Order: sequence, then structure tokens, then C-alpha cells
Amino acid sequence: MLEQAGRYTGYTAYDYLEAGKDYREFRYAPQIGRVPAYDLGLSDAQQERTERLLREETVISLHEHVQVFPEDMGELRDHIRQGREPTAYQGLARSGLTAVFDNGMDGTCCISSDAGWKYQDVLFDLGVRMADLAHQDFVIKAESIKDIRHAAETGRVAHIFALEASTMIENEVDRLDVLYGFGVRQMGIAYSEANMLGGGLKERGDGGLTYFGERAVERMNKLGIAIDISHSGDQTCLDVIAHSTKPVFITHAGARGLWPTNRMKTDETIIECAKRGGVIGIEAAPHTTISPQHPRHSLESVMDHFQYCVDLVGLEHVSFGPDTLFGDHVGLHDAFSSNLSLGQAHANVDYEKQPYVDGIENPAEAFYNIIGWLVKHDYSDDEIRAVVGGNTLRVLEEVWV
Repeated sequence: MLEQAGRYTGYTAYDYLEAGKDYREFRYAPQIGRVPAYDLGLSDAQQERTERLLREETVISLHEHVQVFPEDMGELRDHIRQGREPTAYQGLARSGLTAVFDNGMDGTCCISSDAGWKYQDVLFDLGVRMADLAHQDFVIKAESIKDIRHAAETGRVAHIFALEASTMIENEVDRLDVLYGFGVRQMGIAYSEANMLGGGLKERGDGGLTYFGERAVERMNKLGIAIDISHSGDQTCLDVIAHSTKPVFITHAGARGLWPTNRMKTDETIIECAKRGGVIGIEAAPHTTISPQHPRHSLESVMDHFQYCVDLVGLEHVSFGPDTLFGDHVGLHDAFSSNLSLGQAHANVDYEKQPYVDGIENPAEAFYNIIGWLVKHDYSDDEIRAVVGGNTLRVLEEVWV
């Protein structure tokens, strides 16, 4: 990973409050060095090129969770109920990221209800995180291409709020306007479980995009909210792509043709997404983008999915949404397996459980190792520039209004 960004001054989340008085204090996982560094085996020249590209290019993660989690994951539910997840500023300062789509609590947004996804909880999560961002100027709240470019020019990180599903809008399409007003610029349709908009990938059957879902897609297009179909069912994915007047994202997934689970996307979905100008971001959350060539989930198996998708639809339609966080991601999955529908998402395929994804364990190391891998495998600067940010920017320029 890179040296610490010069603009970062050492701010930690909620420094403006008094721990133990204003909020309950937890001991958090280290943001740097929680697991051993990954050895890419780069030559000195390759390492220099990797660092140059990470410093100089616009690097955008299509999907992350940039908060830091408790060191003791047994405290996780108590921590989440406080509704005050800390942004990992130190880790982001080492990441090389220009911009990041942060999905916050996603399916673990269980502040007032263990079922999650309550509208009031989502707004609380967004509001508290925004209050913290407002008390420092290294990680800036971003809502436009102009904001991303400003971050690139000034050595900051553009933080873009995203939500993995639209479940919290229930049957109220105007809630999309409220969420846009809060700064949300990317939203999923369904998070594995079906909702009022359409089918999720865990369901036995998928009836596709509902009439209300069509209204929601239309409103997202008008507002300028980028649409994500990563967790939607197969038919719903195709319906969304067809109904949207703007390209859509598969922000964090892989290829079912390489690893046959519901969590991966079919060739048809990836191709149709690309035909309409969209992009797939390659996923790296534990036990997702495994491959037959590399059955122990690691950077190598993630990049197998990258190469498969490049071969399928062309390099201009592929990017990265690693879906990492700061802390024990496997422990999070164990604690929230039901909320995250992991049993159905990963069903029907045996795999060897790993303690973490070697090489893409957290947002601080992910893009250094991704770019290093691309450098080692002789991708050109232009090709690397496209897949780590350029392709995403092209779609955002069309989607964001």
C-alpha cells in the first residue's frame, strides 16, 4: 500500500465528541496491518509503476464499506445498535483511492430492528456519518463528477454514499428524492430478498421488476441515482437493464460461468448490462469470487473473474467493487449470515472457508494489489486507467444529472 496521504492530519471518527460520555466506546480492529501484507512478487520497476499509477490516476471503488468494526465481533450487534459506525480515515489515507462508493451498514442496518433496512435507521446512519465527515476535510462528501475531480486535484478522497437495496423506500417512491437529498448517488434494487421493486437473488422464483419497481427506476433515472443490480434476481436484473434509460452498474459481483452460485451474475446479465453501456465491478468479499483455478479465495481468484469478464464483454465494461471493510469480514458474515442471506447466495457449491481474502482484505490494500497484479500481467497504463476508474467515470457522466 502507499505511504500515508499528505493531506491526512490524523483525525479519527467522532473526534469532536467525548468517548464514553457522548457515545459508547468500543475497541476497534486495526486499520493497517490486521493481516500480513500480500506479496505480489513485483520487481523494483513494477513496484514503482504500481505506485505511480495509484498516485496519479483517478481510482474509484464501485463498492466498499469504509467503516471500521469492533475488534471483538461478539460486540458487533451492540455496536450496530448505537448507530455510530466510524469511518476509517487512517486506512483511507493509505488506500490511494480518489473516490469510493460507501454502502454503510447495508443489510446489517439493525439499529432499531434486527430485520434491518428500516427507513428511519438508514437516515440515521447517513446523518451520523455525514456529521462526522463535516468535521474534517480529508474525506469529503461527494455528489458529482466535479466533486471527484476536486478530490483528485487536491489529494482528498471523495466519499459517495450508496445503498445496496431500495427496500427502505417500501412503496413510497418520493423517498428516493429524500435519499438523493441526503447525498445518496447509487442504489441497489433488492438486497437478495425480494422487495416492492423486484426479486432478490436468494428467492426460489423471480417475477422480475414490478410496476412499482419500474416507477422507482424511472425516478432514479430522473434524479441521477446510479442503479446497482448486484443482489437482484436474474430476471429482475434483465428487466432493470431494459427499463432504465441510463446504463446500470453491477457494482460488486463476479461471473457465474466461472463460479456457479446465485451471488455471481450470468453471462446473459453481464452481456446485456454491457450492451446498454454499463459496467461490472469485480467483487472480493469473502467466499464470493472463487474460481476453479484458485479455490482458496484470494486476489488470484478475484482476478480470474476479472479476466473472464474482460473476455466476455471487453475491458471497457469491467471495473472493481471489492466490497471490503476494516475488520474481520468473515466474522461479520458469521454474525449476520441470516440478514445477508449467505446460505442461499453461496448455496450448492462446496468451498474451503478462509479467514480472509488474501490480497484484498481491506480498502487500504485492495487497489495497490489490484493495480500491482495488472502491472505484473503486462496491462498497459491506458488499460489500467480504464478499469480502475475511467470506465466508472464514463458511466457516471451519463447517469448523474
